[in-house]
Amino acid sequence: MTAEQKQLVQESFKQILPIKEQAASMFYERLFLIDPAVRGLFKGDIKRQGALLMAMLATAVNGLNRLNDIVPAVQDLGRRHAGYGVQKEHYTSVATALLWTLEQGLGKAWTPQVKDAWVACYTLLAGAMQEAATQDKN
Repeated sequence: MTAEQKQLVQESFKQILPIKEQAASMFYERLFLIDPAVRGLFKGDIKRQGALLMAMLATAVNGLNRLNDIVPAVQDLGRRHAGYGVQKEHYTSVATALLWTLEQGLGKAWTPQVKDAWVACYTLLAGAMQEAATQDKN
């Protein structure tokens, strides 16, 4: 990720924070529409899960300028997700739902540059999660 992309992600996420509960709800509705099979991976209260999602996103977004500090936590998250049954293909569904949610939440602020920045961010973080999960299987 470039410095400009990190800034775009951080600035755009600030615009999502005031609607974080709604954004989380939209994300999960979209995710379950795209990939109904993932619904079974969520055992608890989806509203609580949404709060955890937004907190995790905030930590990751705020830590983009300190990747060495957050990558170990991201890797641990990937290992935990693998333990919950998350498969490689689920990351694509999550990316699609996340980008759609951001687009809905940001409206006109969702520019091609912002989209590209979020794609780069997700690719980086999801890649670290998947790599850690795969290493544990080997």
